[in-house]
Amino acid sequence: MFKKVVLGMIALMFVSMAASFPVMAVEKIIRIDGSSTVYPITEAVAEEFQKAKRGAIKVTVGISGTGGGFKKFCRGETDISDASRPILKKEMDACKEQGVEYIELPVAYDGLAVMVNPKNTWVKSMTVAELKKIWEPAAQGTVTKWNQVRPKWPDAPLKLYGAGADSGTFDYFTEAIVGKAKSSRGDFTASEDDNVLVQGIAGDKNALGFFGLAYYEENRDKLKLVPVINPKTGKEVLPAEKTVMDGTYQPLSRPIFIYVSKKSVDKPEIKEFVEFYLKNAAKLVKQVKYVPLPEKAYKLAEERFAKRKIGTLFGGEAEVGVMIEDLLEREGKK
Repeated sequence: MFKKVVLGMIALMFVSMAASFPVMAVEKIIRIDGSSTVYPITEAVAEEFQKAKRGAIKVTVGISGTGGGFKKFCRGETDISDASRPILKKEMDACKEQGVEYIELPVAYDGLAVMVNPKNTWVKSMTVAELKKIWEPAAQGTVTKWNQVRPKWPDAPLKLYGAGADSGTFDYFTEAIVGKAKSSRGDFTASEDDNVLVQGIAGDKNALGFFGLAYYEENRDKLKLVPVINPKTGKEVLPAEKTVMDGTYQPLSRPIFIYVSKKSVDKPEIKEFVEFYLKNAAKLVKQVKYVPLPEKAYKLAEERFAKRKIGTLFGGEAEVGVMIEDLLEREGKK
């Protein structure tokens, strides 16, 4: 009997103690999705931010591609969308229909790398015209061997690897090379996950593929970079920080972005995360092998965010050859 009384008293004591503690706060989560190209930057920022917040805020970062990310973003399912190209008219309309307003923030500059397998001994450089001949819709089922691109190249199968249709990288590459976004042959290995493309090219002697420069830098021992001949100068140019920044690696250089939901900014954790992102972007962008914007560009982006300037600096159409100076000029006029 005494034992039961003691146990009852202990139970009441625990109930009393539990009642005296405040109810646990709901976990704060920042939801991000979109471009696999922008992913390494946002993931690096998310890791540093979560460390700084000591686990009080959770940041999830997905890679469903720029197009896939915008679909979720415009449905209000995410707070921030990573994008390797500016938002398109159809996506702007989708967001408007759902009442989703956004703040467009450039975070880095990127070069699209064209790569072959390291065992490829015949490709020394390629022209934009040759790349178009390979990737345009008319090439499907017809341009299937290397010697069909350049007669001196071997009579060997041409195996292609590229970004998936939901990828902003796919949109930009096809616009820059073929002349129209999403205009491409369909008989190639496609993926929104650049790591899949790395593995494909690394394991196939006859492979040719494209994706963001940073993924090449991370896997340079498995891949061989192809110089692209600049159409204006006629010079062979490799993508690198210098050639991307000085504009000589064209037409395959581009700014990349994050889009922040204006509604989400009302949450203190979102505001804090974006401010942290822009303040630390230059350092972390370089750390993950991308090309940082000039300090002035980040300052302008901070001002844009502080003033909650909604909308885009672009017209909803794909643009090729946008230089860092162009971004600064557009930002300064807004």
